[in-house]
Amino acid sequence: MTSANLGSLGSVMNLKKIVIVLNGFIHDFATGYWLSAMIAIGFLDRFQADYPAVTELLGRIERFFFWNSVGAVIVILATGAGRTFTYVENVFGEQTEQARRRMLIIKHIFLFIVFGFGGWWAYRKTFY
Repeated sequence: MTSANLGSLGSVMNLKKIVIVLNGFIHDFATGYWLSAMIAIGFLDRFQADYPAVTELLGRIERFFFWNSVGAVIVILATGAGRTFTYVENVFGEQTEQARRRMLIIKHIFLFIVFGFGGWWAYRKTFY
């Protein structure tokens, strides 16, 4: 390989690292946004009961957050799928990586339940 080829290979590797970090950031940000939308929906639902004169306006805002939460889940799933392909090395050693992978599986099963229940709860609050 020539030095020019090594230079372009290095820039491809840097770009890959940037994309990996950006993907992780977007994944985490969308997760935080989803949780914030759930909190907003809860507050808006309670405010509708407290302030019936503005129920229609608050309902529109509530629906905005609901549909944005659906979008956030789509982004979370898409970027999560991208993360699957970036954690393939045994950085911490084989035994530690096996334990980490088991913990990730357990975490994601738990989070699928949380997202499922949260989506159902938000739907019920928003449209009923």
